Amino acid sequence: MKKLTIFLCISIVLGFQAVHSEGQNQPGSGANPWGGGANPWGGGGGSFFDNAMSSMDSAFSDSDMTPQDSYYLGRAVAANILATYRPYNGNPELTRYLNRICMTIAINSSEPAQFNGYHVLILDTPEFNAFASPGGHIFITRGLVESTTSEDTLAAVIAHELAHIMLKHSLSIIDDIRLHEDMAVAADRAVQLAGNTEAAARILYFQNSVSATIDALVRNGFSQDQEFEADEGAVVLLTASGYSPEALLEMLSILQKVQSTQRGGFNTTHPSPRERIENVRGYIGNYRVRDTRSSRESRFRNLCAPSSK
Repeated sequence: MKKLTIFLCISIVLGFQAVHSEGQNQPGSGANPWGGGANPWGGGGGSFFDNAMSSMDSAFSDSDMTPQDSYYLGRAVAANILATYRPYNGNPELTRYLNRICMTIAINSSEPAQFNGYHVLILDTPEFNAFASPGGHIFITRGLVESTTSEDTLAAVIAHELAHIMLKHSLSIIDDIRLHEDMAVAADRAVQLAGNTEAAARILYFQNSVSATIDALVRNGFSQDQEFEADEGAVVLLTASGYSPEALLEMLSILQKVQSTQRGGFNTTHPSPRERIENVRGYIGNYRVRDTRSSRESRFRNLCAPSSK
């Protein structure tokens, strides 16, 4: 696909912190988050873990969109999300905290570099949800942040969204659009109405891509298979960065309780947490990490205690 950078004028420049640029002096793969270089996993699961990382590497290279294409598309998607939700500005240090968690996970992943970095922003809504644009923008609602019980459960949410980005799930939706007959007909019509054939087709393609990505992230959700893939990707990322992979199960259990009392959000954009829990339990035993959660309790309490929210 041709570069989408000509559409820069319709995107909004988001004032997020580019987390990948901060990570140059952080610990390497397998380091205890923000601590010493302790080996994060015990014996017995090494080859399984290596195979999983290798599989993710292969999956990450399937898209034909350039990093710049993904970034500008993602920024337009992010601008549309911010037209619906306001950023949460009540605790700027909390936002920086989430970005540091994201950075720790990203630099220990198979894809540590993203065009213009990975970014996390809190949305000021009590809804329980999270989205990730193909450009590396991760949105987490205030309601979801407030439901977490530890830094590791926060990391599980971020790792799941990072996995969606790295597995290019949004871009696979766009590939489906590219093959859709209605879009081809619309593109032909746009070509007839405009003097510049290439520009007309690219503008229409971009607009349809943004619309479809927003529908997937906010309204319809990804497919069950994609959510299962992102869950396993999250387990791989958590293990590689020294966070407890069990935190994903804990977060899914929290989600299961929330779903019984809240409408919208994850209820409409994600498969059943019960199904996801059952799926994760099928392989999580293959991932082991040294339990260092207690070393992160104080900083989580300082920023995420009820009085801080």
